[in-house]
Amino acid sequence: MSRLFILAKPVDMSGGFKDFFDTIGLTGGGLVVKGIAAVIAIIALRMLLQLSGDPKGALRKGSMAIGTLFVAVVLALYGDTLFSTVTQAKG
Repeated sequence: MSRLFILAKPVDMSGGFKDFFDTIGLTGGGLVVKGIAAVIAIIALRMLLQLSGDPKGALRKGSMAIGTLFVAVVLALYGDTLFSTVTQAKG
């Protein structure tokens, strides 16, 4: 009494990377923006882990790390929209 459940429809991936990026909703530029945001987030987390014992210095470095993490999150969420105006120039 086993029934076969189809979880997803078949997708033609004969176009290579273009078809793959279309299925996940990213372009090549969008993938680059997400990669840059991930690198900035890793740098911000490293900054947070290297806080010093001095309270004033730790507050300054911590707030800078939180700001950097905020920039990384905004870039990850809205980066493709922000940079789409640059790449779609009217000529």
